Amino acid sequence: MERLKIMVVDDESRMRKLVKDFLGKKGYDVIEAENGEVAVDKFFEQNDISLIILDVMMPEIDGFMLCNKIRKKYINYCVCLLKQKSGMPYDIPVAGNQLTLNLS
Repeated sequence: MERLKIMVVDDESRMRKLVKDFLGKKGYDVIEAENGEVAVDKFFEQNDISLIILDVMMPEIDGFMLCNKIRKKYINYCVCLLKQKSGMPYDIPVAGNQLTLNLS
């Protein structure tokens, strides 16, 4: 059986490692991207990524912008947004298969 591939996108390496280690122990193949630009390139180069877990707050291309870029081509693609700080008011400008987790 082929293992599902998940991409973890976060500008903080310790958060990427935490999520990668957890998912790896659960049997998933995990690839990492340190920012939105790298994530976009990796996503469109590889056609077998089942899920993207991404940080909301990143420089240049934040989680919402990245989600919207992917959804322009793949409208129903499933994305999980990570929010690491509490009390941050967000209007989520994306729709569809999405889950937002607050890790505070």
